[in-house]
Amino acid sequence: MNKPLDAGPFYHGTRADLKIGDLLTPGFQSNYRPEITMNHIYFTASGPDGAGLAAALARGDGRQRVYIVEPTGSFEDDPNVTDKKFPGNPTRSYRSSEPLRIVGEVTEWRRLTPEELQDWRERIANLKGEILN
Repeated sequence: MNKPLDAGPFYHGTRADLKIGDLLTPGFQSNYRPEITMNHIYFTASGPDGAGLAAALARGDGRQRVYIVEPTGSFEDDPNVTDKKFPGNPTRSYRSSEPLRIVGEVTEWRRLTPEELQDWRERIANLKGEILN
């Protein structure tokens, strides 16, 4: 596994209420396939809007949150996006099997309209293929 050449900053979207210094770890249910326990934690360098999409789609009842994160170990391009849809990783999407440390929180990003959120949920429900875990 080669470390991608991206210095960040990195973002993670969730509904979890966390504090600076907390660690995000793998081992939770997938937001897209609840029968799968994820071996990686996912993040992006594309900015708060990309992480905001993940926060909107995340499981749970908490409010949408976008955290600025720092990888604590090695990471790789997210093969669920880069290899299948966007060769070369223009989305700057990554994953790590090691924790991400929260170093800040973003409060402003473009929120999805209810119609956009429904469209995303339908697209995810209709996804075919395997999640590379």
